[in-house]
Amino acid sequence: MDSKTIMAILQRDRTRSAPKVQEILTKYGCNIRVRLGIHDVDETHCSNEGLIILQLCGSDEETRRMERELNEIEGVKAKKIILSFNEVEEFTQSIEV
Repeated sequence: MDSKTIMAILQRDRTRSAPKVQEILTKYGCNIRVRLGIHDVDETHCSNEGLIILQLCGSDEETRRMERELNEIEGVKAKKIILSFNEVEEFTQSIEV
């Protein structure tokens, strides 16, 4: 099974960083399969901290550039995560007795 590339983007001050973050996400839009935005909100409160979860496609170089550009924005932390069942299966097989 192929690996899946996920990116988590934490924004400390959404109202200030959102335009720059959106510009970068638009620039790499063809590399984004799924985008989910999360922040605390109810009838009386809207958090200014936010989390964006992306499922990415495209080359490793493109995803590295996107991660680097996002991390250059003040108050933004982006982290790429690669998930693969093959790695888990290989690890499990290597520890079997």
